[in-house]
Amino acid sequence: MDVDKAIALASAAGIELTDRRRNSAGNGWSLSFSNGAELDVRDNGETAASGKGADAVARVLGLPGKPAGA
Repeated sequence: MDVDKAIALASAAGIELTDRRRNSAGNGWSLSFSNGAELDVRDNGETAASGKGADAVARVLGLPGKPAGA
């Protein structure tokens, strides 16, 4: 997924972007959102959500969710 598309989708769902920076590996972006989610968007399109609000961000972006009971 493209980083700008990820930001646009989350923003449209009312999840405010609070920080955008290149990741420490230099191969993508680390995004922080107001709901506590952290989103890693790599330059190759791989995307992973983590943190308190990760499920909401993953749902908005159409990412696979956590398995039940996880």
